[in-house]
Amino acid sequence: MASISELKQIFLLQNLETQMLERLAPLVQKRQHEEKDIIFEEGQEADNFFMLLSGKVLLKVDVSPAVTISLGAVKPGYSFGWSSLLGLTYTSQAACVEPCEVLVVRGAAFKDVLDADHTMGYQVMEGVVRILENRLKRRTEQFTKTLRKQMEIWDLF
Repeated sequence: MASISELKQIFLLQNLETQMLERLAPLVQKRQHEEKDIIFEEGQEADNFFMLLSGKVLLKVDVSPAVTISLGAVKPGYSFGWSSLLGLTYTSQAACVEPCEVLVVRGAAFKDVLDADHTMGYQVMEGVVRILENRLKRRTEQFTKTLRKQMEIWDLF
């Protein structure tokens, strides 16, 4: 079981009241992972939601047998495995870049707690939207930068 102080280290949960965290804490387990451990694979059933306490996790996808694209790195305090909140499959691989300490909660159980307390659910989902909006913004910037480079290359011909 995770402690309240550990849950408060997670950005997504920082604004929750202590009583809300007390309802969540019994559902959350702590896991240790070594460098190069794979936490989940792309396409795998998304059953767990993860919150990183320490270490670094790389999210990546294989676009071909020879090419892997890094989608980003998860730093302590951030969460990953969002697909578990919707009962989907993971859209990337999560690999430990260094030893990690991770909090894990079953996505369905987390969602049940959020459904039972609409205030808590709203606060968490508002945090999810902010985080995903930042990721989308960053990816859009990367994509447009790549397109501009591509156009500059074509202008040389």
